[in-house]
Amino acid sequence: MRTLRLLSILTLLPIILYMGRPRSLYGEPRIGKTLDISRVWSGHPVGFAFLTRQDRQFVAFYDEQRRMTVAARTLDSDHWQLVRLPTNLAWDSHNYIAMVIDDDGYIHLSGNMHAVPLVYFRTSKPLDITTFQPILHMTGKEEDRCTYPIFFRGPNNQLVFTYRDGVSGNGNQIYNSYDLTSRTWTRLLDQPLTSNQGHVSAYLEGPTRGPDGYFHLIWVWRNTPDCATNHDLSYARSLDLLHWETAAGQALNLPITTKSGASIDPVPVNGGLINGAAHLGWDSRKRPVVTYHKFDDRGFTQAYAARLEDGQWKFYQISNWDYRWEFHGGGSIPFEIHIGSVHPGASGELLLDYHHIRNGSGTWRLNESSLQVIGKATREPAWPAALNQPESAFPGMQVRTLTNTGTKGVLYLLRWESLGPNRDRPREGPLPEPSTLRLYEIRQP
Repeated sequence: MRTLRLLSILTLLPIILYMGRPRSLYGEPRIGKTLDISRVWSGHPVGFAFLTRQDRQFVAFYDEQRRMTVAARTLDSDHWQLVRLPTNLAWDSHNYIAMVIDDDGYIHLSGNMHAVPLVYFRTSKPLDITTFQPILHMTGKEEDRCTYPIFFRGPNNQLVFTYRDGVSGNGNQIYNSYDLTSRTWTRLLDQPLTSNQGHVSAYLEGPTRGPDGYFHLIWVWRNTPDCATNHDLSYARSLDLLHWETAAGQALNLPITTKSGASIDPVPVNGGLINGAAHLGWDSRKRPVVTYHKFDDRGFTQAYAARLEDGQWKFYQISNWDYRWEFHGGGSIPFEIHIGSVHPGASGELLLDYHHIRNGSGTWRLNESSLQVIGKATREPAWPAALNQPESAFPGMQVRTLTNTGTKGVLYLLRWESLGPNRDRPREGPLPEPSTLRLYEIRQP
């Protein structure tokens, strides 16, 4: 399961970057069934949740009145059942929704949190959204200033929940484990995984299980709510989520701090590193590759890759742009540059998606040995290109998407529209009409 925080990048870009497949394998996509779900808030972007489990589908979102809402249907039905939960969205793009189904079929949902008390709901009957109930506490500790909820599966397939306790520049990362028998949460770790030390917080991607069996975690440290104060791209790995080590295999004492020796690249404050911009992939030899951006010696923003080679990180500059993305301040901001994670291409190649405010979007073909650009990949869209264009004529509207895969070549595409981020502040003047949250069945011939 990908554990990337939904608000970080893709929610704030007009469309997701990697949305293509080789023509020779899939051909031209076509739209099958189309189902309207609800009218939804469009004043600013915020992440929704979308699950497909066997013959059931679930969507969690904020409706046109900004009420948290869950929709459900069976795949053979065109009817959506809607349930509204007692929490409303403010002007904050951090407040995405996370949702998961446990092994007994109970649905867990958390969201609408930015340094506020825990917001958590669970159904009292399997797969029945009408039985969602608010659960005021998981463990009852460090639950007053919660942000960035993530559900994922641990090494024994146990359900794990993680969130930040605190605020930007002063936060700890907390992990809870769920017991199916007692239906209760307990601390996975006796202490935070990363510590604020009273003056920093870690912005993490992961833990993500790699092809080597380890759970891999990358993060940047941030000193204050000003995003320019991000620094020190870092990494740790674990087999059991309890015992953590550096890339060289040296044990890390918990909590991990800026002095633990987990740094990949010691990018300084104001060095062009921002939270949400580093991503993890693997090459054909199962070596971790971390892609990110920072300033080069000339002060321009460049794409870089750090690969773990023989226990040490080796660095590669990928781009040669002549543009500096100068970001600063707090709140959710539009990303001018985005570097994806590497994924396999042809033999001896890796593919890397990118988006640049001046140089456009595309997919680089990288020589796997040198990690240098050798060309661009031609990607056929996974859905018709017309779906990437806003239906609304309101200036600044952008398309948001989520996908699930189905059976027999079906891709389920969830699509809606909103304005871009506004640093989590109310907008002045006219607002766009609510957009339609719509499900498309995309079929490959």
